[in-house]
Amino acid sequence: MASNFYFKAGSILGLTAVGLGAFGTHGLAKYVGDDATKLKNWSMAAHYQLLHAVALVSISSIPPAVRRIHPAVAPLMLGGTIAFSGSIYILTLKKREQLRFLGPVTPLGGLAMMAGWAALLL
Repeated sequence: MASNFYFKAGSILGLTAVGLGAFGTHGLAKYVGDDATKLKNWSMAAHYQLLHAVALVSISSIPPAVRRIHPAVAPLMLGGTIAFSGSIYILTLKKREQLRFLGPVTPLGGLAMMAGWAALLL
């Protein structure tokens, strides 16, 4: 059951990563101007989101009979991706002063993604 959830979650992450990446290329400048840092950050968030979407779909596609994956991998990757990329998207669109509390969410999301990859070694 959990693999079906993570397969769907990975699919949704992939779908939204492509859409958000396209928005970042074709429409984001209308909101943030020509701020190269914000445009680059948005692109990086979409890139990481798409990579982790593919990882989640791949991991959840392994048949349970052969799967020897630590149970923390998928939740860490999913939660980390949402925290990492999501906080970057929000911080790019909003004034940073208004959302200072989101500052630590980005690196914590990155650590969770890293922990997910590390858990694959277990």
